[in-house]
Amino acid sequence: MSQPQPTMNSRVWNLAWPMILSNISVPLLGAVDTAILGHLPSPVYLSGVAIGASVMSMLLWAFGFLRMGTTGLVARSGDGGADWLLRAVLSGLLLGLLLAIIASPLLEVIVQWMNASPQAAPHAAAYLQIRLLSAPLALANFALLGFFIGRQDSRAPLFILLAANALNIVLDLVFIAGLGLGAEGAAMASVCADVCAFACGLLRLRRVDADIWKNISRQLQRTDFFPHRSAAPWLELARINGDLFVRTCLLLLTLTFFTAQGAAQGDAVLAANAILLQLLMMTSYALDGFAHATEALVGESVAKKSPHLFHATVRSAGIWALGSAAVITLVLIFGRPLILPLFTDLNTVIAQAERAYWWLCTLPLIAVWSYQLDGVFIGAGKSREMRDSMFVATVLVFFPVWWLTRGWGNHGVWFSLFLWFVSRSLGLAVYYRYYTLKVSWVVPGQQSHPSSFVVSSIATSQINGKGDTTVDVRSGSDV
Repeated sequence: MSQPQPTMNSRVWNLAWPMILSNISVPLLGAVDTAILGHLPSPVYLSGVAIGASVMSMLLWAFGFLRMGTTGLVARSGDGGADWLLRAVLSGLLLGLLLAIIASPLLEVIVQWMNASPQAAPHAAAYLQIRLLSAPLALANFALLGFFIGRQDSRAPLFILLAANALNIVLDLVFIAGLGLGAEGAAMASVCADVCAFACGLLRLRRVDADIWKNISRQLQRTDFFPHRSAAPWLELARINGDLFVRTCLLLLTLTFFTAQGAAQGDAVLAANAILLQLLMMTSYALDGFAHATEALVGESVAKKSPHLFHATVRSAGIWALGSAAVITLVLIFGRPLILPLFTDLNTVIAQAERAYWWLCTLPLIAVWSYQLDGVFIGAGKSREMRDSMFVATVLVFFPVWWLTRGWGNHGVWFSLFLWFVSRSLGLAVYYRYYTLKVSWVVPGQQSHPSSFVVSSIATSQINGKGDTTVDVRSGSDV
């Protein structure tokens, strides 16, 4: 008697929950940095690390395409994706080395552009100088995480990130609280964590595929693997990653500009916005767990040319993500008296954070749609649409709205960020609606079934009594 196949809801959840835990560990690490530095005698340490971490995020996550692009390519490959992993890791190591060489002499200029105060600027520059040491491994880690997600092994990123971030937290306590190294201590802890993550990722590869090292060795021995012999795969990687690079640069430009505008209003506002952004990151990373599950399963549906698997994935993951966003919103609203004091005991910073706190509470239910649709487009390989929708949200919405609301102070910056999320979600929704009505995502030339994002009306789907679409894991078809 054959074993019953898992429902789509269970498949989404089994992929998402390890990613949720591993994703939350990333902003949780930032929250620990913020909390430790926020309890030092002066806010300049927190301000310096806030600026330095924001710049480092901009520099590193500009190359976040190495994670997103690798996930989609591996998920759609159907052959294990060892060749795409190798191309992505080699690209990450080379780009990271170039980043460290180019950015190092420009750090003082970058910190000045961020409107850092004279007191906070030296701490920010020192933080960045140390963090750049591990840039090659940090970018290679993006490729490793993308490979594991594309292979639907969401527990590997959990193992890697929890190990690295646990080490980072311990070293934060040692370097900052114990040795009094301040911003430099926070940077040293992060560098050690990047090294740990890379080592853990390499060790974990054998758990995904026992022959992974043999496959990689064979790829390196092939005369047509490298670009000068066979350019087509590298050009495909460059095409997808190029679109995602532009999209990610626009995203990070928005968030970095947001931080800079807080800095221009003083260290107290900058520190308050740093705390609220940490909370926003925690919510977005948690919700991204469902987006990562969507990437892997949508990529599988494209590889198997299964419209049923595609629509069932979008529907189930969308419902899971919406419910989670609602829970997060309630936690933020009712947990407000307890949350802010965890990050700092500076009354001026808490007062500024409370003034903008309700903007934060509005974002999960708005931003969740942009996260989920990003997952759909990454899995389907539609990188151009992601780039274009981010361009509209950033250039045509965020910056004009900020310009018009400059007189609102910090509220104007938060209102601009709110509309930025709204326009991102609407832009991707328009593209999604176009594809589901006009063309097929998975079978070229075939008319697609109309569907909405949350509830797909697929006439041929079989829905069981619990409302879950049962999907055959092996074939991707409904049974």
